[in-house]
Amino acid sequence: MGRGRAKAKQAKVARQLKYSAARTDLEALRRELLGAGADASKRADDHDEFEDYADYLDADDDGGEELDDLPDHRSPGPS
Repeated sequence: MGRGRAKAKQAKVARQLKYSAARTDLEALRRELLGAGADASKRADDHDEFEDYADYLDADDDGGEELDDLPDHRSPGPS
């Protein structure tokens, strides 16, 4: 109960969107989609996201542990 007014408003808005002859400003949409986003993505490509952390790695370290060096935590199964 109490949903009638909200449902009627949604139906009214949907009808307006469906039948209105509003023109979409495609140039404004194009500027919005390509404007700042194109420059930001170009700048993001120039910067390696892990570059700041490269100094923390040793020269001979590949950044991960060998699987053989890790302890085996598997519990023995039922016999």
